[in-house]
Amino acid sequence: MELGSELATEAGPLLDGYGRMLLLRYFEEAMQRLFLRGDIHGTVHLYAGQEAVSVGVCSVLERSDQVAATYRGHGAALAKGTEPEALAAELMGRETGACGGRAGSMNVIDLEHGLLGCFGIVGGSIATATGAALTAQRENRVVVAFFGDGAANQAYFHECLNFAQVLKLPVVFVCENNGYGEFTPWQQVTAGGDIAARAASYDLPAAKVDGNDLEAVMRDARQAVDRARVGDGPSFIEALTYRHLGHSKSDAGAYRPEGELERWLDRDPIALCRTRLTTQYGVDEQRLEHVERDTQERIGHAIEAALAAPYPDPQTHPATEYAP
Repeated sequence: MELGSELATEAGPLLDGYGRMLLLRYFEEAMQRLFLRGDIHGTVHLYAGQEAVSVGVCSVLERSDQVAATYRGHGAALAKGTEPEALAAELMGRETGACGGRAGSMNVIDLEHGLLGCFGIVGGSIATATGAALTAQRENRVVVAFFGDGAANQAYFHECLNFAQVLKLPVVFVCENNGYGEFTPWQQVTAGGDIAARAASYDLPAAKVDGNDLEAVMRDARQAVDRARVGDGPSFIEALTYRHLGHSKSDAGAYRPEGELERWLDRDPIALCRTRLTTQYGVDEQRLEHVERDTQERIGHAIEAALAAPYPDPQTHPATEYAP
């Protein structure tokens, strides 16, 4: 069945988002395989399950806008435009990586595509985005801070929300509440039981959204970004989502209550989006299968190229920060 012109227009952003979420998921699945066979050193914090948040937010940004992400930042990087090959090569320490193979998984920077950095320090993305918004305010840009629920208990959170609101900075604070701060349920360590309410106490417009519903994230993100761009100041989005895997590769997730993971898997953001495309917008199965094949092939080619790339030679490829 072919889409009518009106439905095709309506489905376009969601279909684009579906392809982008697949890119993130296939990439993370590939990173898991590469880590297990020893091609990635150190550790990785995988993003599978949270794709609708970064894709939904970044889909309403302009190329000149910027984002700051957490140590679980592969999703934000890819959603903002970092090439899969450059990111994969970076994780494997290769010369063609986004940072020349020197940043690894948790510290990727890609200024060309507006990624200010991924930060291992909890809450570091909040401070970075707030600082960058001082310049963005003069240049008609918007900055987004992605951070987890645990960061809401850091001093960065309160200091930066207050600072951004006082100066009406063009920053959008996006809390990816995936239920756990490492191994601890967020409710056990967060007084008041409502993270969005904390932002509202600083008089920021604060929305709580289903972080597995791509359209819902896009809608709330559009409102927040538009508000920032016209000079009305910061906004706050708490996206309720769930990571499918453990905190890091050393975490088997044994602390999760029985049945919890399965309930969230039933609400996989990619599956939900696919169902909506077929049932609500009438997108043909063959079209979706084409998107899925193309995306899988793109990731496959990216991984092959990254694996074939050399490791950086410090004699001939010094890190830029140490170059004379």
